[in-house]
Amino acid sequence: MSLLKVEGLEKSYTADKQILKNIHFEINAGELVSVIGPSGAGKSTLLRCINRMVEFNEGKIMFNNHDVGNLNKKELRNLRANIGMVFQHYNLVPRLTVIENVLHGRFGYKTTLQGLLGRYTEAEKERAFYLLEKLGIHEHAYKRCDQLSGGQQQRVGICRALIQEPKLILCDEPIASLDPNSSKVIMDLLKSISTEMGITCLVNLHQVDVAQHYSDRIIGLNKGEIVFTGTSHELYEEQINKIYGSKTEDLITA
Repeated sequence: MSLLKVEGLEKSYTADKQILKNIHFEINAGELVSVIGPSGAGKSTLLRCINRMVEFNEGKIMFNNHDVGNLNKKELRNLRANIGMVFQHYNLVPRLTVIENVLHGRFGYKTTLQGLLGRYTEAEKERAFYLLEKLGIHEHAYKRCDQLSGGQQQRVGICRALIQEPKLILCDEPIASLDPNSSKVIMDLLKSISTEMGITCLVNLHQVDVAQHYSDRIIGLNKGEIVFTGTSHELYEEQINKIYGSKTEDLITA
């Protein structure tokens, strides 16, 4: 049974500008699926429709047997607790410590007052330290996040997503701002999260070779439409050119 099912998804910001057109796909639990495509293809909008950070116009999104489009405010809050998100520019609070940023991932399980007062249980704090240790940054727990490198900040962002205990993590260009070594660390972590922890990862990527190396399946977007869906082994030069409208050699290191 699929964890996430998208049927006929469409999104327009204006009457003459359609961002997503008739999107269909399914993702099973524990898969790492990459979405590739040129800038402006609709990759970020697609991810934000799944957790309704962006409202969609047509179609249906089913997540964990819930119809995302029909959820009320309280139900949507509960849904988002099960969907972590990792951002290109980390989306951390720079002046707060690493451990404080990680614990922010528990906001979805708190009342507004508990969240504002920073009231966390000992179990939550222990889990935060466990995740920081698992991702190799526990020694930075009490540093401000703006004192960390980009790769370290992204690991904090992943810890924040994991402490939600999500069934799905949406990753919006998680390595776009990182150097190659840091990028490998992040992708290795995401792969282990899907294979060892059984958490589904849907990852937007620019780098075709990275998508081919790490993904169970790949979705190719061009101008808001899916023009390819399949495994890494099925993604040949012809399909890459269809996705990007460019020669393959221009894209491998893009």
